[in-house]
Amino acid sequence: MKALIPAAGLGTRLRPLTYTRPKPVLRVAGQPIIVHALHTLREAGITEVGIVVSDITREAIEHATHDVQGVQITLINQQQQLGLGHAVLMAREWIGQDDFCVYLGDNLFESGAMPFVEQFQRERPSALIALVEVPDPTAFGVAQLDGSRITQLVEKPKIPPSNLAVAGLYCFTPEIFSILEGMPPSARGEYEITDGIQGLIEQGRTVTGQSVVGWWKDTGRPADLLDANRLLLERVEADVQGEVVESRITGRVVVPASARVVRSKIVGPVILGEDVVIEDAYIGPFTSIGRGTVVRGAEVEHSVIDEEACIENVSQRLQDCLVGVRAQVRGGRTVPRTHSLTISDGSLVELA
Repeated sequence: MKALIPAAGLGTRLRPLTYTRPKPVLRVAGQPIIVHALHTLREAGITEVGIVVSDITREAIEHATHDVQGVQITLINQQQQLGLGHAVLMAREWIGQDDFCVYLGDNLFESGAMPFVEQFQRERPSALIALVEVPDPTAFGVAQLDGSRITQLVEKPKIPPSNLAVAGLYCFTPEIFSILEGMPPSARGEYEITDGIQGLIEQGRTVTGQSVVGWWKDTGRPADLLDANRLLLERVEADVQGEVVESRITGRVVVPASARVVRSKIVGPVILGEDVVIEDAYIGPFTSIGRGTVVRGAEVEHSVIDEEACIENVSQRLQDCLVGVRAQVRGGRTVPRTHSLTISDGSLVELA
């Protein structure tokens, strides 16, 4: 069984972070989102993965995934972003006659992909769809069930037939290609995978739904990235190898051998990347800090700080922040307060 990860778009809802990088390479809990997806697929026994890219995402995706072990990756080009159904159709030659899983690379599942892959392989319906109950299903594809069989699937309905939203994981036999090939675009001009699945249903094929066990996270907005970082850091185990001088480390904290912590306090769960320097600082729970970043004379918690960033002399606590690659946050000694920042790669913010 193969897997397909669509990663051709930038992700406009995550601007300004995605002005310079595509969404799947943004980091949570120390790794790009797409790397978490690849690990999830590998754990489900899938070792051949196609990643659908565009000219603007190819280089970043290739860089983010080049050292992932245990998975054979093929990049598949999609010149125009015309919907998920179109992305799947672009991979038809690579998939061939194999069954395959479509895993949206910006989604995270507590239980991973394995329960869905195993169920699909046991029963082998024409399609198996991951479903999750949501309070407002109008922003999702929505399924109506008869037992475990899906009888209707509609995309972003104004009047939903149920509260069961399609999560970001689908398993298919190659039958889906015959539906997608002749399918017209939707009203918004895209080839919807939900329309393709509905086509299978209308032809009398078996399409089943399987509920997500545990949490599910779609990292489509900045707040979702922070929440995904928090959920993944809940799994962290303490591993302090780096230099720790006149500092206090409490809870589950990862300090790699090349990192330094000087005259600081860290309260886990926290992940520090390679060559990170923490000096005269406080790092609070649910914070991940990328390779080569310096935090000096500052307080940071519940945040994602990417690689080679610099946060210095900020008396205000930084909380719920997303700080991009090589971004800088500087400040002076002012009345203490809390700031929440989302700043893109290479930015400079001075708090005076």
